[in-house]
Order: sequence, then C-alpha cells, then structure tokens
Amino acid sequence: METASETVMLTAVTREQREARERHLSPLATRSFDTRGREVEEQPDAYRTEFERDRDRVLHSKAFRRLKHKTQVFINPEGDHFVTRMTHTLQVTQVARSLAAALGLNETLTEAICLAHDCGHTPFGHTGEAALSDYVDGSEWLHSEQGVRIFRVLEPRNLTWEVLDGIRAHTWRVKPPPHTAEGWACRYADRIAYLNHDLQDALRAGVIEADDVPADVIDVLGPLEGRSWINAMIEAVIDESIRRGKVVMRADVLQAMKRFREFMFERVYLRPKALAQNERARGVIHQLVDHLLAHPDLIPDSYCIADADRLTQVLDYVAGMTDRYALNLHDQLFRPRGLV
Repeated sequence: METASETVMLTAVTREQREARERHLSPLATRSFDTRGREVEEQPDAYRTEFERDRDRVLHSKAFRRLKHKTQVFINPEGDHFVTRMTHTLQVTQVARSLAAALGLNETLTEAICLAHDCGHTPFGHTGEAALSDYVDGSEWLHSEQGVRIFRVLEPRNLTWEVLDGIRAHTWRVKPPPHTAEGWACRYADRIAYLNHDLQDALRAGVIEADDVPADVIDVLGPLEGRSWINAMIEAVIDESIRRGKVVMRADVLQAMKRFREFMFERVYLRPKALAQNERARGVIHQLVDHLLAHPDLIPDSYCIADADRLTQVLDYVAGMTDRYALNLHDQLFRPRGLV
C-alpha cells in the first residue's frame, strides 16, 4: 500500500511563476511579460505565457500541417528520408533552441518563431516563390511576408508582435532585420539547418559525392564523416555571440558557410536537372494562377478574403497549396481523365 510519504505531489506552475523564471534570462532575451502585445488585446492565460500561447496556436494551424507535403529541395523524391518543409522546420527549431538555451534567450519565443517561419511557403519551394513573383510588379513575392499575412488575415491567430516580426525577418534578404535576439537565432538556425540537410539529401540522391565538397570548407568545418558540421556552426554562433554581446557567428565559420552555400547553389540547387525540374514546376504555378484569374469561382470560400483584389485572392490560394494538391489540381484542369 502506498503511504502518504510516498505520494508524489504535483503542483501547478502558473503563468506568473513561468514569467518569473524569465527574469533570470540574458539581458538580450525578450521577456513575455514585456511583449509589445497583440493586435487584439486578450486576457492572460492562467498557465501559459504569451509566447507559449503563440507556439501552441502555430502548431494547431492548418498552415503548419501543410508543411509536411511541401518541397524543401527535391520535388516528389523517391525514398522516405528526404527532407520536407515540415522536417526542415523542426530541424530549424531544434538548432535555434540550442542557441537560445546556451545564450540565455527566450526558448519559447524562439520556438514559436521557428515553427511559424516557413508557413507562408509556396508549393515547390523557392521555385514557387519565384513563379509568384512574376505576378507582382516591381517587387518580390516573399514567403516571409505571406507567413505574416497567413497568421494575421487568412488564418488569424492574433500572434504577438515579436513572433510576427521573427516570421517577417527570418529571411536574410529582408530589411530591417529581426528586432529580437530570438529572431536572429532563427535566422542563423534556418541557414545552418538547410545547408546541412540539403547536403545530406544531395549525397543520398547521388547528385554530388563527398569528395566534391570544397577543401576550404572542410578545412574549417572538418571532414564530413567526422564531427557534426551543425555542432561546429552552433558553437561558432554561441562563442562569438558571448564574445560580442549580440547574436552573430564567428568570422571564419561564417565565411566557410558562405562558401558552402555557393557550392550548394552551383552543384545542387542550380544544376541542369534541377533547373529543368524547376521550370516544369514554374509552369504548373503559372498555369494555375492564370486559370484561376480567369475562373475565380474555383477558389474555395474558406480560403478567399472577400475584400482582397482578385490577384491577391488567387496568389493566397496557390501559395497555400501543397505540392501534391497543386499537381492534382493541375491534372484536373489540364489533363482531365477519360478524355482521348
């Protein structure tokens, strides 16, 4: 029989207690009780901090669930172990939380930003993003901006300003950069994750061989079969951030990562076979957009903002598609079965 002294006692950890723990974080960290707030004010949760609520809202969104059927690099790859946009997102989250934990940043804010950072991505990866840019005069169509639009307008979650800012600025070409250290952690984690897992996918697919990797990258990061490059990059951010008082990467590793990225673009992302595949995907996107512009009645009411202009309605719909949904719809529209 269990005695009273052997009973395991559980006590509730309230929001106030969780917020109190944040006072011990780094001076650079963003405290949930100091958030700039939400567009629509809400009553505080009894147990969760504001950033914990945001993380949960992202995880339960339809946009997050669609990531499992969106391309990272290889479109409809053969084999079960290639990275998807979903597994990429989870790896980014892991890397960023490692950075946040080591630097005393807000792990929950970091997690919320990272889980949401690619929810605005199109089908067929950056090829889809480039295809939609053809319909935007004088500017780029950016998945980062679409991610903010999803959680503000299309699937409104009333997220905090800090999470929306992190989504907006996770892409390096976007200015201004993130306003929080946690947003910067996501920026570095995104690049660390995609370069490393895309390299492994390229090796798995036989696109490149280990001996093809530039020697100057090996000299800094070590042999491929040795210590993890991800660990080397994470530690380069931790060490240099502590030394300089802001989230940055050590110069030699940053330069090696840039050289590594150039190699990946030359030998993997922009290789002739990939370009041919990308052109086919781009054609699918263009045909879908053009057809839907002519037949807007095909856009489901559940994914159509009535007061948006027709082009925006179409781009919202196409951008939200998974790869297989886009391909299936394209087949229905342009390759109907039963016709000779």
